[in-house]
Amino acid sequence: MPALLQAERPVTDVPAASPAEARAHFEKLLAFETDGWDVHVALDARHPGFVVLDVRSVEAFAAGHVPGALSLPHRRINEKNLAAHPADTLFVVYCSGPHCNGADKAAVALARLGRPVKKMIGGYTGWLDEKLEISRG
Repeated sequence: MPALLQAERPVTDVPAASPAEARAHFEKLLAFETDGWDVHVALDARHPGFVVLDVRSVEAFAAGHVPGALSLPHRRINEKNLAAHPADTLFVVYCSGPHCNGADKAAVALARLGRPVKKMIGGYTGWLDEKLEISRG
């Protein structure tokens, strides 16, 4: 059998991190991100411990959003618009999907204001992919 060319082994050509490094990396990642299913499970428990912010346009929110989410487009995130929430409130932000960086912009704005934040990876598209219930209006 001929030797494999380097281009044929793109996954293994770069060695995997050690298990300890991988654990640290993925634990750190979970401190920044959550996903739609975990948000859904927590919301169903009725005491999620966070506020979901839909940071898309008001029109996109009206067309469909995560049940219980608040509409706050990322450009409108400021202390005045967050005043109703205690300073230690965890916000989970989402935008349209993986092709959208609105959630990242929202997370930066919240962090700059000293607010705890996680991004819901997959955004609204991921929520729909999981076939989870949506709200309209």
